[in-house]
Parts: sequence; C-alpha cells; structure tokens
Amino acid sequence: MRVLLQLRPSPDVVAAVADPAVTTAAADVADTLPGVVLDPSFAPVVVPRPVPGGGGDPLSLHQPLTFSMAAGDASVLVRGEISDDEISTRVSLLPAFRPDVVGVFADPVIGPNLTCGGDPPVGDWHDVERLLRVAELAEEGLDGSGVAVAVLDTGINARHVTRRLDREVSLDAGRSWSPAGVNGGPGEFTVDHGTMCAFDALIAAPRASLIDVPVLLSRRPGGSALDGLLSDAIAAFAHLRTVLEGQPAGSRSLVISNSWGSFSPLWDFPVGHPGNYSDNPAHPFNLIISSLDRAGADVLFAAGNCGRECRDGRCAYPDRPIAGANSHPDALSVGGVDVRGDRVGYSSQGPGRLTARKPDLCCYTHFAGSGAFGDGEPDSGTSAACPVAAGVVAAVRTLWPSSRLSPAQLRTLLRRTADDRSDVGFDDDYGYGVLDTRGLIASLRRRARRVA
Repeated sequence: MRVLLQLRPSPDVVAAVADPAVTTAAADVADTLPGVVLDPSFAPVVVPRPVPGGGGDPLSLHQPLTFSMAAGDASVLVRGEISDDEISTRVSLLPAFRPDVVGVFADPVIGPNLTCGGDPPVGDWHDVERLLRVAELAEEGLDGSGVAVAVLDTGINARHVTRRLDREVSLDAGRSWSPAGVNGGPGEFTVDHGTMCAFDALIAAPRASLIDVPVLLSRRPGGSALDGLLSDAIAAFAHLRTVLEGQPAGSRSLVISNSWGSFSPLWDFPVGHPGNYSDNPAHPFNLIISSLDRAGADVLFAAGNCGRECRDGRCAYPDRPIAGANSHPDALSVGGVDVRGDRVGYSSQGPGRLTARKPDLCCYTHFAGSGAFGDGEPDSGTSAACPVAAGVVAAVRTLWPSSRLSPAQLRTLLRRTADDRSDVGFDDDYGYGVLDTRGLIASLRRRARRVA
C-alpha cells in the first residue's frame, strides 16, 4: 500500500526541506524505517502546523486557524510503500521504533471526474458565456487580468485552447509544475481532460494566466494514464504555496481548480483510522488546503460524478460520495447543471464527509466547448462545472484581491447570491443554488460603496 509518512525531524532538516535553494531527498528525512520502501522520486514536503486562535482542537477545520511554517513547528512528508499484509502491524510499530514518526496516512489514487452516459451537449460555451454575464463582468473591469488560475489535471495544450477560443491565451510556464517523471513542457501536453478544464476556466476570465500542473499524469505501478496519487497533489499545493507567497500581500490572488477526486475507499484506510483521508481533517492534504486558504488562495473542487441517477462506474462509496478535499470546509465544492439550470444526473449529492453542506453550489456543464474529446462531444461532468466557476472567481479577483476580500468572504458571497433551487436555502442536490453572476456583481457593488 502506498502511504505518506509524516515526521517531525530536527529543525535543521525542516529548514532544509523548506528552502527551495536546497535539494533534499527522502533518505535525508527518513532513513532506516523498517518495512517501508521509500520513494526516492518524491521530494519531501513541509506541512505547516495548525494553530487554533482560541486554543481549541488544532485538527478541527471548523474554527479560525493560523499556520506556522517555523522549523520548530512544521513537519515533513515523505512517500513510501508498505506491504499490504504488513500494513496494520507496521503502522502501529513505526512510531515506537522512530519517535519522530507522527503519522502514517493514506495516499489514495485520484482520477479525473469524467462523465458517464452518452447524452449530446446541451447548448454551447457561448450560452455559458451569456448565462455568466461575461460582458457585464468585463464592464465592471472583471476579466481576470493579472490573476493566476492553476489547473491541476492532465496538463494543458495551450495551442488547442487558443484555437478553440480564437484568442491568445496566457500561460505562465515559469510558475507551472510537474510531478517527477512526467514528460512534457507546460502548455504542451496532449489534448485531454486538462485542456478542457483550461478552456472552461477562461470563459469568464479571458485575461487570466494559466498555471499548468499535470498531477494526474504521474504514474503508479499498474495505474492508467489518467490518474495519480494524492501525494502528487500535496507536492503541487506546496509549490503553489511558494507561488502565492511570492506575490505582494496587497494584491495576492491565486485560483486553484481541481476537477478530480478519490472514488474508492479501497485505496484508503478505514474511516476512523488515523491515517484515513476521506473523513479525516487531520490528513496532511486537508491541512495544507486550509493553510493555502488562510494565505489567500481560492481552492475549488469538483463535487464528483457519483449522483444517484447516473453514477460514474468507478464510484465505490456506498453513500456520501463527496469525500476528502472535495468536501473541505475551506474549498468551494461545485456540482453541475446544464444551461437550462437542471441538475445533471451524475452530479454528486451531499451530505459531504468533511463538511455536511456540500456541494456549495452548482455551475454549468455538459455544453459544447473545448472539443477536447472531439467535435460534438460535450465539456461535461462536474469536471467542467468546477473550472467554469473558477473562472468567475478569477474574474472577481481582478479588482478584489484576497487582501480586500478573503477566500472565505468570497465563498460566502457566492453562496448567498446563488440562485436557490429549493425551499430551504440549502439542499443536497444543488447546494445553495446555481452560481448567479448578476447577484454577485450587485453584492460586490454594495460592498465597494460600504468601504469607499
């Protein structure tokens, strides 16, 4: 079983791992771990320490938290493998053998949220453009200029996106990142799922700059070409933290679009096990998401394609399929509707596992757009809905950086202004409703007058 090992080595080692100018290897952090085969291709990653503002439980995500990267506070993750028939014994014995081992966590397989079924597109991307009122956003000066959108997926083919949109696309190769062993330069990957996501993000934010992060192209023994490991996403988020911290505090903005998830509990520790991912706020990836949120990043996740009417064939959770980071309280979980406003049958329904009220809202999908899968094939799944919503967030960030409107405040505005599709405010099908750009613009105008 692939695992993530969390260690608390000496402050000198933590400082070396945190320093981008220093190259450290897994063996520098975790040598002589009995029964563990370390993965030398995975560079150690620093995990910040959560610090509750009121002295509460540091592992609860439902409270104000700050995060310390100080060498005496932070921990370090390495990746390894433990034999399946020894996993229970080794996990219990490792902390006794090495006191600096503070956790052994699941590193589940992750994959893209593809759609099921063969229904034709409903409308096209110009319908989405109209429904998102992109012209009105532009009149407000909200077009994504100067805003970075990181697409964590299968890689982007920028030439294809440029051709389909019929306009130039900005791709930031210098701030893009690939897992070890992934071949190809930023913006030069095969046209596939990630290209679709990039196209869809630029519908509402045509001037945004794309950051290409092909986490789903990382390989694992026996895996397909379209899945990776959660550890690769952890390393990607660690890179994006440096990107965010390199921006001026007063104009900081970074939108992170994630159209992927973990579909099966078979690659995870059981619920209740300290190494579990799906339901565990203490999993390092879930903590890292909170730290990025506090630092000013907007994190969006697709809700998934495990809706009752049309489940993706990979869905193996018996219930509550919005799991792990896709249900994170500090991430915007996005379900899917077509351009008529009807929920698509594959869009996962709540309640979520880390947070019950998921998805947060729904956005548009199943329309003709990128042509990533061939002409006549829709941009579909909550995979498309998530970057469409990410584009709206990036458009807002043009004039509303995180110093002016925090990620938590923006999520609240999106939920409050959503077009409610139920009688109770929130429901498990639509969340708080369908993203409503006109209501969002009006709310931003009122907010601007209050702070003027």
